[in-house]
Amino acid sequence: MEENSIKKLTLLHSNDLHGDFLPKEVDGKETGGLSRLAGYVGKVREERDNVIYAIAGDMFRGSVIDSEYQGLSTIDLMNNLNPDVATIGNHEVDYGFAHLLFLEKCAKFPIVNANLFITMNNARVFTPYINVEVGGMRIMFIGILTEEVLASTKNEKIIGTFIDLESAAKEVGIICDNYRTVRTDMTVLLTHIGIENDRKLAEMLDPDWGVNMIIGGHSHTFMDEAEIVNGIPIVQAGTGTGVIGRFDIQYDTEKKVIEDWKWRCVAINEDTAPKDEIMEELIDSYRTQTDSKYKRVVTRWARKLTHPSREQETEMGNLYADIMAWEASYDVMLFGSGSIRKKELGPVIEYQDMVENTPFDGPLYLVEVTGAQLRRIFLHLFRDEAWVGETEFYQISSALRVTYRKSTHTIESFTFKGEEITDDVRIKLGIQDYHFNNFDEFFGVPLEEVKTNMKPRVVATSVNNIIEEYFATNNGLDAKVDGRITILE
Repeated sequence: MEENSIKKLTLLHSNDLHGDFLPKEVDGKETGGLSRLAGYVGKVREERDNVIYAIAGDMFRGSVIDSEYQGLSTIDLMNNLNPDVATIGNHEVDYGFAHLLFLEKCAKFPIVNANLFITMNNARVFTPYINVEVGGMRIMFIGILTEEVLASTKNEKIIGTFIDLESAAKEVGIICDNYRTVRTDMTVLLTHIGIENDRKLAEMLDPDWGVNMIIGGHSHTFMDEAEIVNGIPIVQAGTGTGVIGRFDIQYDTEKKVIEDWKWRCVAINEDTAPKDEIMEELIDSYRTQTDSKYKRVVTRWARKLTHPSREQETEMGNLYADIMAWEASYDVMLFGSGSIRKKELGPVIEYQDMVENTPFDGPLYLVEVTGAQLRRIFLHLFRDEAWVGETEFYQISSALRVTYRKSTHTIESFTFKGEEITDDVRIKLGIQDYHFNNFDEFFGVPLEEVKTNMKPRVVATSVNNIIEEYFATNNGLDAKVDGRITILE
């Protein structure tokens, strides 16, 4: 083997940045923030010859700097971060599909996706892949998106995606067979489908397609080491700007094989990353404009409240579900766990905290279900996939109590206002528009069947209008986990 045939490649990657632009104090150190993330990427680009930086989806949502400008500020900041390639995540369509196409035009970096298409003529919306050439090596990146994009684009009937992994795997094969040539040195899947689906996808890939690694996102998975499935390393770098993934690869250009690779997750803090002063100035310019509007106190809670996991009853979940059920037209609120974005909050709540914690504003719908239908709904919600973050989960207002046993897949207790729920009882539910638009998939009962009980209707035009008014008129709010959802092993 000729020594000069071995080349080194450093492949950096982020995912699910979610507008995490500002640093935090962790153990006495300034941690994360976009200026330090940019500083780390810049430092590595200076220190190493062959460096690629990739982003695996969900650059948007989570920050008022993002929402105030409907993603234009984020694209501006990402242009300064200067990734070599990115793919889109489910939250990239939050401001509407047409707006996403506008944002793509504003991006100075390539955005790839292979399985989002126009249904009427089966034309791909984005470029499916890109070849990044560095140091005489050609690395092909293919973008794959989660099926959840369908949930956000229900009203845009001309937009579709391959919603099952088999079709996505086939699409990878089509691209590799058509565009992967002898000049291709490595093939990387840049996915936004969650770690469980990454594992399943890796199993389906034909080794002859030559996929070398999967860099993923969506499930916000923090990893200590790469996971190998079907010979393919799968990696993900948690969420936000506090960490970055890093591959250090040795590649034999003569044998056309990866001789060695190492992967690690690097903490972004004052010890590892200098600040990028240009990025700092750009963030400050946006923050100055948003602070006057968003840095006002709207309420003070009794204490800090938490929302540690989507797949369980939480303090914040109970608070928000009860707020939605206060003076409501319905009996029970099912508040989407994923609608609550912070793991902890309070006791002082600024307007910025409020809108960042529940960024997915929209109407509230009222539907009526029978006790039998509600039991089917909760059996669907508590199916096995729920416990690995693969499904929607809900926080429930105080009138409802449910006890579920995982081992037998049975509901052992199901009460409304202290009374056991019988099959024929009628209960009115409040649900957000995103969940109403995906009723069949999320709740496991056909909406057409539920409509026979009562015609669904909009009972409020804005979730955040209700939250803001309640916060403005109530100080000292508190909430505890009180046994609304009990899960037995």
